[in-house]
Amino acid sequence: MTVKYFEELEIWKEARRITGEIYRLTRNSKFTRDFSLSGQIQKAVVSIMSNIAEGFERGGNQEFIQFLYIAKGSCGEVRSQIYVALDQSYLEQEKADELVNSLKRLSTMISNFINYIKRSGMRGEKFNDSEQSPRSRVLRSENTKAVSQRSSTD
Repeated sequence: MTVKYFEELEIWKEARRITGEIYRLTRNSKFTRDFSLSGQIQKAVVSIMSNIAEGFERGGNQEFIQFLYIAKGSCGEVRSQIYVALDQSYLEQEKADELVNSLKRLSTMISNFINYIKRSGMRGEKFNDSEQSPRSRVLRSENTKAVSQRSSTD
């Protein structure tokens, strides 16, 4: 199966699910009073799904891998912040364990995906001149229009 959109990636779907959980957690009355930690953990968890999306949209596997490593780093950041929240009694041990385990699983999923991309030998969509790629056709079409417009105004 060829993935055309980042929304189809299981790692992005899982990052989105965890993001929803963190946002629900930070609405807790104890957590909402700690603006700094609440804002930081929200930014970090959003960074996971955002970097997966941005890396995918870049169209090159090396860039995608770089963004996946950033997303993986954000998984660690969120896990660390969960421990801070636990230590401040903003959440119960059971919930903290559940979130930490989810983030560890996601981190492993991201690592496995990075390894898959590295082994695949593909360079990424922006290096693919295939006529079959709808994205490539659109980009070529837009480039042709831009060149035509420049030529007609010169």
